[in-house]
Amino acid sequence: MTRANRFSARITLLLLLLPPCALSASSDAPALYAQHCAECHSANRLGAVGPALLPENLQRLRKNSAISVIENSRPASQMPPFKDILTRQQIESLVELIYTPLASMPPWGMEEIKASQLVYHKPGTLPDKPLFTADIENLFVVVELGDHHATLLNGDTFEPIHRFATRFALHGGPKWADNGRYIYFASRDGWISKFDVFNLTYTAEVRAGINTRNLAVSHDGRYVIVANYLPHTLTLLDAKDLSPIKVIAAKDREGGSSSRVSAVYTADSRESFVVALKDIPEVWEINYADDPPAGFDHWVHDYRKDSGDAVDNERFPMLRIGVIGYLDDFFLTQEYDRVIGTSRAETSEQDATGQVVDLDLKRSVAKISLPGMPHLSSAITWEYQGRTVLATPNIEKPEVTVVDMRSWEVIKRIPTKGPGFFMRSHEQSRYAWVDVFFGPDKDLMHVIDKQTLEIVKTLKPAPGKTSAHVEFTKDGRFALVSIWEDDGALVVYDADTLQEVKRLPMKKPSGKYNVHNKLTRSSGTSH
Repeated sequence: MTRANRFSARITLLLLLLPPCALSASSDAPALYAQHCAECHSANRLGAVGPALLPENLQRLRKNSAISVIENSRPASQMPPFKDILTRQQIESLVELIYTPLASMPPWGMEEIKASQLVYHKPGTLPDKPLFTADIENLFVVVELGDHHATLLNGDTFEPIHRFATRFALHGGPKWADNGRYIYFASRDGWISKFDVFNLTYTAEVRAGINTRNLAVSHDGRYVIVANYLPHTLTLLDAKDLSPIKVIAAKDREGGSSSRVSAVYTADSRESFVVALKDIPEVWEINYADDPPAGFDHWVHDYRKDSGDAVDNERFPMLRIGVIGYLDDFFLTQEYDRVIGTSRAETSEQDATGQVVDLDLKRSVAKISLPGMPHLSSAITWEYQGRTVLATPNIEKPEVTVVDMRSWEVIKRIPTKGPGFFMRSHEQSRYAWVDVFFGPDKDLMHVIDKQTLEIVKTLKPAPGKTSAHVEFTKDGRFALVSIWEDDGALVVYDADTLQEVKRLPMKKPSGKYNVHNKLTRSSGTSH
């Protein structure tokens, strides 16, 4: 096929994928896209060297910002500025195109995933000794969103060990595995990357979806599972080299309605993955044990079933639990026997409740009064007056809700200076920290006494700049705070005196993840 024919084929494909309304709005947009964008973002807008250009993948980028990106490019990218090449009207037409949903979603099943796999180092070919000296259990990985990098940080000296590039727009939090030997990253565009910490290099990558929410790693380090918004699937991977094992379509019990997958988590003691669905009133438990317990369904909707290929449904059986409404954000108890979940759907104050789902009884067993938009995936627990309590920030309401996990009654609603996103503590610390991520007071960080349930201090690490996402060192002696700005920093505090100890400049550091706290499933951090 000649270059001209390939160009014509790209335009034809775009015309077929776009709904008629988009064509009438700007008839030259597909041609402009094919000429200037398709080489890096692919003809079908699913992404290649550059990220996917679909409305679902651009949710955090407003149209005006997208216009600016096309005109002026963006930091840490290979994209050239187009302000001297395209007119403002042409750029606006491109923005309208990329914010228009595809008429139909191209397939992204086993064949496509396998074709995307990149193996840089075969399993077992790299040395088993670290290239650096440090306590592996006290390492942090810090995600720097400003220029799409990550920094491996020594948690004893607070000195960077290694800084390396990541895929565009990481999401869902990286996961440690194998006692800190490996880190698994997920990007919004569905790329899963395996990084060998000992050898400071990536070993494998694969594109598990088109729009991905998060990933989970089995407690034994054998499997990685990926939750996708697009397509409506879960992708199960072999952790050794990220080879696809199974693609599970997120469909209801009858196989009709499908759902975006909100999140997936590992329930260690159950040898299972627990799945939250955004559009189906079910919670799923998928068992990965070699000898699964009784009670699991050995039939699941599988991509290969629809294509006529043989399906091995004896592995990774599923348990479906019906719930009231939709649980697209949830928290797992330390015992992994119950899920506390809420829906992000709009409801009245009277109807705004969370629910407790018992994984053993296979049903909802209690309700919790959680109005607004509690961020349960960032909730934490601690011991308070002889009982375990759960505390969660709220994305919409300026409060932290403290719940008795025995009666499921709200003990206290702690007023804050604004809605928060992240909450953290440590078993060895008397304090819980919560940010004020949304609103005019985003530069504040509240410190709460876990026994009085009162705010004892409000910090302002960088006036006028967003403070967010605390994480503790292995022993709980120090708390690390992100200044979530392109000219940001990592600020280290003494977790007892609440005095600043050190400040490291970083480019929009977001989450930071400690090996020990994550792998021991500390009650003070998200899992």
